[in-house]
Amino acid sequence: MNLQQSARTVMHNWHARTGGAERVVRELLEGADIEINGSRPHDIKVNNPGFYARVLADSTLGLGESYMDGWWDSERVDETLVRMIGAHLNRKVMQNWRMIAQVAMSKALNMQSTTRAFEVGERHYDIGNDLYTAMLDRRMLYTCGYWKDADTLEQAQENKLDLVCRKIGIRPGMKILELGCGWGSFARFAAERYGAHVTGHTVSKEQVALGRELCAGLPVELKLQDYREASGSYDAVVSIGLMEHIGYKNYRGYMEVVDRCLKPDGIAFVHTIGGNRSRKLVDPWFHKYIFPNALVPSLAQISAATEELLSIEDVHNFGPYYDQTLMAWHERFEAAWPELSKSSRYDERFYRMWRYYLLSCAAGFRGRFTQLYQLVLTRIGTPQPDCRVS
Repeated sequence: MNLQQSARTVMHNWHARTGGAERVVRELLEGADIEINGSRPHDIKVNNPGFYARVLADSTLGLGESYMDGWWDSERVDETLVRMIGAHLNRKVMQNWRMIAQVAMSKALNMQSTTRAFEVGERHYDIGNDLYTAMLDRRMLYTCGYWKDADTLEQAQENKLDLVCRKIGIRPGMKILELGCGWGSFARFAAERYGAHVTGHTVSKEQVALGRELCAGLPVELKLQDYREASGSYDAVVSIGLMEHIGYKNYRGYMEVVDRCLKPDGIAFVHTIGGNRSRKLVDPWFHKYIFPNALVPSLAQISAATEELLSIEDVHNFGPYYDQTLMAWHERFEAAWPELSKSSRYDERFYRMWRYYLLSCAAGFRGRFTQLYQLVLTRIGTPQPDCRVS
């Protein structure tokens, strides 16, 4: 009997002992205060009875795919998922053979190798600038906003950019390397507002094309290159939303790139989603549909990667602000959908996929399952910078 047959046999026997898939799922959801076909906004309405077996067979992958296919609905998907996360339902549903195989592959291969680097650009960031222009703020920032003293997404994102600049002690003429530069949002802000010179790297053709337009005439150079190809000597090395794509086998390599490109008295800055525990495997639904090969690092993993290279000067967690940011993106996406849906690239299944993506991420931050960290780092032995700003 092979691995696939063994997993299926175990699952079949478990279902038989507990009285069937529907009974098991109902009991699990009741433990999370979710009722099937209940009247509360976070309760689930099941549209296809195959939902129960699909979730038990494929765990989080089955949950997300069955939503995409319209097999279940909820008035407040975000609140439904907050309760599921809080009850740790993913740990209570047995992993199937696909997940076991993915774990083995993650251990055997470098899923974020140089040859795979451009995959996330092609499958996620190159979807279409029309989608991102409609969903994001006017500066095209696709990372968490800083909502302290902000009432709008626009202000929260400008606050975030200014916060980054203050933490790195930005000054006119400063040379900055940005690893994972997106559409050049930070580069443009740092150049316009502070007179900095910024070199950015991205693996997205669409991002670099639009970014070069937006940064035209400024001391900004955007390159279609993997972060590992960065070279030169800079006063600061910044990444805002890159470490989620690096992978646990490459955290040390990332810090070595920072070390290689940073001037002796330079400062490094990392803005990243963070996990509450160290992981080596991405969620299978996100891997398949949203961010291929992505993996959220823990503080322990980041810290281990800096050993004997860099000193961590400051750690700032404002994870709850990502909930607000994601809900703002969701509101804009919903408002833009009637126009976006006219494109052949965005069908009903894409709509449900993207909606599930935004709302499930919001749920993760609302439930404090995921965090948002900003770290300031310097070379060992250099004076401590004045980076404790908020």
